[in-house]
Amino acid sequence: AVEGSGARTRRLPGSIQHVYGAQHPPFDPLLHGTLLKSTPKVPTTPVKAKRVSTFQEFESNTSDAWDAGEDDDELLAMAAESLNTEVVMETAHRVLRNHSQRQARPVLQEEPVPMQEPAPAAEPLTAPSVDLRLVKSVSESHTSCPEETASNVIPLQRSQSLPHSATAALGGTSDVSTLGGSALSEREAYRLDKFKQLLAGPHTDLEELRKLSWSGIPKPVRPITWKLLSGYLPANVDRRPATLQRKQKEYFAFVEHYYDSRNDEAHQDMYRQIHIDIPRMSPEALILQPKVTEIFERILFIWAIRHPASGYVQGINDLVTPFFVVFICEYVEEEDVDAVDVSSVPEEVLRNIEADTYWCMSKLLDGIQDNYTFAQPGIQMKVKMLEELVSRIDEQVHRHLDQHEVRYLQFAFRWMNNLLMREVPLRCTVRLWDTYQSEPEGFSHFHLYVCAAFLVRWRKEILEERDFQELLLFLQNLPTARWGDEDISLLLAEAYRLKFVFADAPNHYKK
Repeated sequence: AVEGSGARTRRLPGSIQHVYGAQHPPFDPLLHGTLLKSTPKVPTTPVKAKRVSTFQEFESNTSDAWDAGEDDDELLAMAAESLNTEVVMETAHRVLRNHSQRQARPVLQEEPVPMQEPAPAAEPLTAPSVDLRLVKSVSESHTSCPEETASNVIPLQRSQSLPHSATAALGGTSDVSTLGGSALSEREAYRLDKFKQLLAGPHTDLEELRKLSWSGIPKPVRPITWKLLSGYLPANVDRRPATLQRKQKEYFAFVEHYYDSRNDEAHQDMYRQIHIDIPRMSPEALILQPKVTEIFERILFIWAIRHPASGYVQGINDLVTPFFVVFICEYVEEEDVDAVDVSSVPEEVLRNIEADTYWCMSKLLDGIQDNYTFAQPGIQMKVKMLEELVSRIDEQVHRHLDQHEVRYLQFAFRWMNNLLMREVPLRCTVRLWDTYQSEPEGFSHFHLYVCAAFLVRWRKEILEERDFQELLLFLQNLPTARWGDEDISLLLAEAYRLKFVFADAPNHYKK
């Protein structure tokens, strides 16, 4: 039973007891009137006598020691039955009108308290232990129009098995079009403050940092957070300057030792392929700047020389970009990466960014190197697992692809090889990597579930296509150009749900 007043602590065994909280507001006879009308109306006195008799029979057949008390919900139901129908309908219409007006105003979705009354959009978030989970109240769901209800039910169902951070990701968004400016700034300021508090201590709690980073990392602290989560920097603050200096010195020792051999006969083919691939990368305005091109060539060539088991493979080049962009944005004011002029960044800073990018990319590739060894067995295995997973979670989509002879390798190979970087905008990749670095084996294991959620996300469009060529063309050119943080957050939440269901049940992969 739920804690409350003295009357509410005494409940009948087996009676329906409402949970008083964000998901279950107090029983409202106006909203539950339709449920009451569906049962035939019986005179009040017999109903009560019958209920008492039923309980007495129950009590005589059990050994429960609970005491019978007043049933508040029964009294409310009786009161609702005696209400005048016209008054009820008029009140209900008024509630609908008020709700529609409230929906027209921007409201902060991540309220720290249960929302039974419309709250101001810019209400400050002050309590450190505030719960940022998105929760729809029953009163909102009952008064929403059918279209709104249908669209709201799915995210709520998906969030049932998510961790706190994943649920926050569903409610929170960095899309300015959906939140008021003041509300957005206050939410971002609150999250930034949480990160700064965590990073300020003498020894950073990496587990807490991962939990906090799952739903996105604020831009000002993203560089240091990525370096910590990737394992490049130590958790101890005092050791970081010496570690940075040592690793940067070590990288440029590699450059001095190996880079001049790029034109040797043994390495010239590999270097030429790197030189050809870099101009094909995005964002072009940044990559095609001569200084950036040189940095990328050095990073990729040194990594390939240092990892002869795989060498350089197309796809590795894309994995440099997010690290470089995140680290350089720490030193430039432009919000748009395409507008960044690298020539304005001091040479010493660029050297440090280059070394940091190399080591962080190396840490990432250490976990997925079998993706790039001979015959790329890691990718072959993951594509096969993706196929079996999709056949379980959405058999109709799987069967549709099979009927039209579309093979998963034809579209999903690139998803695994480039970690979806060619499928979504760079800003979305950065947000995606916030979570990948927060997840255990994020780039190797969790990525599989993200790809499954990503494919099923387009089920409607896939099922509408009736031609092999059109299907493959669609899957290789998915319409994600306008995607933002909210789209990625929903994708990650669904991926987490799939992982929650399938990760510890490997037999689900088998047919």
